[in-house]
Amino acid sequence: MTRIVALAAFFVSVTAGPVRAQDVSERLKGASFAQQICAECHAVQAGQPRSPNGQAPTFETVAKTPGMTALALTVILRTSHRTMPNIILADDDLRNVIAYIMTLR
Repeated sequence: MTRIVALAAFFVSVTAGPVRAQDVSERLKGASFAQQICAECHAVQAGQPRSPNGQAPTFETVAKTPGMTALALTVILRTSHRTMPNIILADDDLRNVIAYIMTLR
């Protein structure tokens, strides 16, 4: 029960409050990074119907996956996949890309 309360408090603190300028900056940097690095395989912009690589999900599809959170994206992007290059993202790039993906929900 304590764990549930702690998780609820975390989600409220993450989702509540005004949007900070840093949040907007992270999202813009994430969109730019995604366009430069990820767009070769993934559709990174909202409304794109499919990815250049048919096996790569669109960022919008990833964002709209039930239960998708920033934490889940962190785990996904820090884990090797057979069908994805093993790209190691700097912490700032990771945070920015995740902030951008989460705007696509």
